[in-house]
Amino acid sequence: MPMRFLIPLLLALLLPAPLAAQAPSVDKPADSAARLAQAEADVRMVDRALDTRLDDDRRDELRDRIMSARVAATATTADLAQQLALVDARLAGLGPANPTEAPDLREQRRRLAQQHTALDSSVKRGRLIGVEAQQLADELEQSVAEQFSQTITARSIPPISPSFWVAVVQAIPRDLRRMERFVTTGAAGIAGHWGGRPPFPALFGLLAALAIMLPGRAAAHRVGQRFLIEGAPGHRVRRSANAIWRVMVGTLAPLLAITLLIEGLRWSLLLPDSWNGVAEAFTIAVTFACFASSVTGALLMRQHPSWRVAPIADDVAQELRPYSWLLAGVAFTSYMLEAFNTATGASPAIRSATQVLEIVLHLALLAFALLALGRLRANRAEEEAAAPARTGLGALALLAWVVVLATTLALLIGYLGFALFVMQLIAWGVVLWSAAYLLMAAADDLAITLFTRDSALGRALSRGLGLRGAVIDQFGVLLSGVLRVTLALLAMGLFFSPLGAGGGIGSVMGRLGLLAQGVQIGGVSISPGAIVRGVAVLFVGLALVRAFMRWLEGKYLPATDLDGSARNSVGLVARYVGIALAVIWAMASLGIGVERIALLLSALSVGIGFGLQAITSNFVSGLILLAERPIKIGDWIRVGTDEGDVKRISVRSTEIALADHSTLIVPNSELITKSVLNKTLASPLGRFQIQFAVPLETDADRVAAIVAEALAAEPAVLDQPAPAVYIDSIADGRIFFNCFAHVASPRAAYSARSGVLTVLLRRFRAEGIEIGTVPQKLELIAARDMAAAEPPARS
Repeated sequence: MPMRFLIPLLLALLLPAPLAAQAPSVDKPADSAARLAQAEADVRMVDRALDTRLDDDRRDELRDRIMSARVAATATTADLAQQLALVDARLAGLGPANPTEAPDLREQRRRLAQQHTALDSSVKRGRLIGVEAQQLADELEQSVAEQFSQTITARSIPPISPSFWVAVVQAIPRDLRRMERFVTTGAAGIAGHWGGRPPFPALFGLLAALAIMLPGRAAAHRVGQRFLIEGAPGHRVRRSANAIWRVMVGTLAPLLAITLLIEGLRWSLLLPDSWNGVAEAFTIAVTFACFASSVTGALLMRQHPSWRVAPIADDVAQELRPYSWLLAGVAFTSYMLEAFNTATGASPAIRSATQVLEIVLHLALLAFALLALGRLRANRAEEEAAAPARTGLGALALLAWVVVLATTLALLIGYLGFALFVMQLIAWGVVLWSAAYLLMAAADDLAITLFTRDSALGRALSRGLGLRGAVIDQFGVLLSGVLRVTLALLAMGLFFSPLGAGGGIGSVMGRLGLLAQGVQIGGVSISPGAIVRGVAVLFVGLALVRAFMRWLEGKYLPATDLDGSARNSVGLVARYVGIALAVIWAMASLGIGVERIALLLSALSVGIGFGLQAITSNFVSGLILLAERPIKIGDWIRVGTDEGDVKRISVRSTEIALADHSTLIVPNSELITKSVLNKTLASPLGRFQIQFAVPLETDADRVAAIVAEALAAEPAVLDQPAPAVYIDSIADGRIFFNCFAHVASPRAAYSARSGVLTVLLRRFRAEGIEIGTVPQKLELIAARDMAAAEPPARS
């Protein structure tokens, strides 16, 4: 079990704080030279140490030192480069040398030249130190990977071979004497320091440890849960906070208890020096075992399903909880066996037998857990027959069985290092990813709960800064995503660290520190600090634009003689110009100068010239639509044969919702260069028309009165403008009527016209008035009559 990752993981659980990016400060030249000298000395020391044989602890120490030297050299080089830029600016201000210039200017130019030479030399030296430090760090990591490869590929005598057990039996007497000497030496040391005095510090440590473990831990659980029920905002935050609190209490309470007990023994001189290694190993083993049990217990939440964070069924939680305790016990046993073998100097045969025992314990635990899950899946097969199968879980279980079989085969043929590593990696992964899941759930719940439009913080941001609710919700979702990705990357780095990829969280944080110093892209240094600065500048610029637009639209434009449409156009143009200036300001804060922006614009112009004319035309047309607003969102327009509501106007196209619920996407250039009928531009009113004809002998006044009554009875028809009934013409023995009425919206015209027609048909039928088409006269002529009627052909 990779125990050296325990403390960093605990720190990640207990102290999840963001890293603050600080701008490099300009130091004095003497301080910078001293830091470079120290970094160079560390690089030379690590270089010499690599020529000797290194153990794991020494290699970790060298890695930390070389990474610190690289960070110091990089930061110092950045400070010196900043000072060199200041000196260059002063020299540029003096201009080219002139033989006739004043002596004081000549002396100042000489001093600045000396400073420039010294700073330029220091900058180059710092960069060289940084490169050498990175090369040594890569060499260290390569040596770790090589050692790891040698460890897991080493083959020993297989446990199924009789010679393996013969060697174990032969080594047992000598190892028993070593253990007896270890115990008797420690006991003699205790007896020598006993002196007959009561060991009050040890008794106090024991009582304090019992008080913490028995009533203290239970009381802490109750107090934390009561506080979360009464004061935590939202059910999601209460669940995740309760899980984190259970992990904290379940881990810190045993750690504090063991620490007090061991320190009490030390103060009472009852802990010999030869037992210190075992005592420290005992502290780490107990802490990690309690941490594993607490994390898996908080994830399963067997006794409190309503507080469970993970979507785990109750029967699964009940079945897996005993295996979490067994996992903690196996981890404790494995680590203590290795520590005791190291302390007593166990023989290689006994160490191999111990490894076999550890492998068997891990294999048995994993196999029985998989069998338990298999039983649960089999019991649910009939209930979930109609439900879709969970292919991912089945594939994961199959992969786990493959790992069990491969590890068993490796054990039987003698690859003990490989088998033990795989089993410990699986156990470590279960604990690590359980903790990572709890942390990611807590980060997600906290970000989503705090940054929402309905929270107290969201309402304060909305009232104080004028932010829209959607913006606050989106920021909460983005913050949650950033935190979860960061935690996932840290967990991934910790998980793959045993594979020879580095020194745990220290290596991960070191790489993040190098990334935080910036990456050079096209002559521009992009770093998290620069990005944060650019985003902050953009927010400030947008806030200034918002304040300016509030003044422009609320104070200045109302005082002018412009109408509403012109005011809207001025406001839109001012808003776009302000946003463009804010973006340019943010880009300048990132170090992207005007010349680079000009290059970008020139590249865009080349692209536009080659194939983006249509896109540019649509973009400009969209700006015209948004500025002049001949078409607005919500207008009822007709384009060609299609008509509908304007749903959205973007810089490229306009979306129109048709009556059949489909969406017509029209390029903006089509709306500018072609004819478009806007039925709601000048007035929101709508009009419908009814045309019909009645026989000539019908009373026209009576027909007009019936139509007027039908129009007046329709609720959608407006009184002003008043409906109108006209006699359009008289032809073919019929009177043609043309009627008009207005409604509140063009969208209501169709239904209103249908209602009026229904009433008219009913009334005309009741009055006996005939309506319809003009009667047609049809005359049939025989073919022979037509032939007789034809004139004779001329000869």
